[in-house]
Amino acid sequence: MTITAETSHSPGAPFGRTEADALARAERLEALLGDPYDPANPHGLRALFAADDRREPPAATEALLAEAGLGAEFVPVAHGGRLTRADSLARALRPVFRRDVALGFGYGITSLFAVGAVWAAGSTQQRQDVADLLLRGGRATILHHELAHANAILRHEFSARTTRGGYRLDGSKDVIINADRADLRVVYARTDTARGPRSHSVFLLDPASAPQGRVRHLPRVELPGMRGALFSGLEFTDCPVPAEALVGEEGEAVGIALRVFQVNRSVICGVVTAAVGTVLHSAVRAATDGREGPVARRRHKPLAGVFADLLACDAMATVVLRALSLLPDRAHLFAAAVKYVVPDLLREDLQELATVLGARGYDHASPEYGALDKLVRDLPVAGLGHAGSASCQAVLVPQLRGLAARSWFAEDEPPPELFRADGELPGLDYRLLGIAGGGDFMAASLVGSAARLAASRGARGTLGALAGLAEAFVTELRALREQCRRLPESGAALTDPAVIVLGDRYTGIVGAAAVLGVWENQDGTDPFLADPAWAVLALSRLADRLGVPAPDLSDGVQEQVLDELVRRYREGRGYDLTAVAHAP
Repeated sequence: MTITAETSHSPGAPFGRTEADALARAERLEALLGDPYDPANPHGLRALFAADDRREPPAATEALLAEAGLGAEFVPVAHGGRLTRADSLARALRPVFRRDVALGFGYGITSLFAVGAVWAAGSTQQRQDVADLLLRGGRATILHHELAHANAILRHEFSARTTRGGYRLDGSKDVIINADRADLRVVYARTDTARGPRSHSVFLLDPASAPQGRVRHLPRVELPGMRGALFSGLEFTDCPVPAEALVGEEGEAVGIALRVFQVNRSVICGVVTAAVGTVLHSAVRAATDGREGPVARRRHKPLAGVFADLLACDAMATVVLRALSLLPDRAHLFAAAVKYVVPDLLREDLQELATVLGARGYDHASPEYGALDKLVRDLPVAGLGHAGSASCQAVLVPQLRGLAARSWFAEDEPPPELFRADGELPGLDYRLLGIAGGGDFMAASLVGSAARLAASRGARGTLGALAGLAEAFVTELRALREQCRRLPESGAALTDPAVIVLGDRYTGIVGAAAVLGVWENQDGTDPFLADPAWAVLALSRLADRLGVPAPDLSDGVQEQVLDELVRRYREGRGYDLTAVAHAP
């Protein structure tokens, strides 16, 4: 079955411009993949765990995704695909990531991460050629340039020197996902020996056209996580590259990467919450199965707390994904902040869930409980470890002084459409994404939310608690402003622990702004999300992590959130903001 744009279209609106379009695509993918807990399902967790244990891709499921036309999700509608908005893309991909992060990368968003360079700067012909490749089921992989703090996937680089009619490519890289299986290689190569923003360029390489003896395939590499994805290396020796393989202009790779990384970082955060949701599902099963009474009190805090965190992470990811369409020239700062804070929250959540699951969380023979161990190993390989955090710090920290001096408490709030799931947005256009400046619309949103809640401050109940939390984060922003104003004009050192702490605090503040903005803009359709309880618990936990003085948690908040969690578990609904029904 191939899912086409026409079968997913919502009447009365351009395809892909509404939440309903994305949810319809996700629903079809859920139906195709089937019940993840059915031991006889060839695409279920048992089969995926077994492939991981064998250290090989789940071939049957990859074939299913190819037949379903998953590659069309990464191709703009203008070129025959289904890509319109980044938030819609993340929603549509969640069924895959709910089952297996390695599958999502091995046959999934690695292609998007690679071809984003083409959507950002490619010629008309390059765009159509890449679109055609993905639409017929082809894959693309990415060969990054060297990055500071790099993990194995980001380490080493290539060089391309100019020759008559093109370039000659040299260099090697030991760890490349799908190096042997990709139909297109997107290479970031050094074209200028001088250091600076114009040092690298992007090239499109067709593996089938490489001259014999110029490309050597290096052995497969075993990584601790994502064992079902295939990693190996490539070595280029004086390999000819035609001039038309250059994407954009020579020296544009850094600017291209800064645009593409915004989308990549944000989409990752939008899909991995679904994977942690699977572990939460297992933990609720462990806490409720065989019990006729309520959940044991000692399980209330980890279960309700992780659920609140997942809602908060979904709020942060959804808002930044929507910002890529609505405020493309200003989204880069928030994209780095979300990519910094969401993985930290999710890693801590997995640690909490381990206390509920115990040894069962590491049993690969059990699809009902065994997802924890695999996800703990997969997340760092997927770019949600130290290397990913360090790259985000490199974006955030240099801008803190300027934001404190010019933006905080001075800017206007963003439009409410940023937080509303039901509205239409412009399509995602990589070419419009800004890479510097633009201010801080999320700090402005926090200040506005706190001002609107001010009348409820001190009141009893959850609304008063939410107002107090909002003001606590505004107070933290004021304190951060004073400290960041004292940073040196020449730029703060990324290795200074005190400066890193300022970045930590900043990401928590704008994360809180996303939670408040999403709660404020609920339309009442979902009574649980319209009630302040989930936002109070999420912000209380975020404040605790940051050391922000905050009001004590209101009576009954934790229990209210836990009741919703158990209800969703029993009704087979997701643990994100959509709460849609999925396969059992």
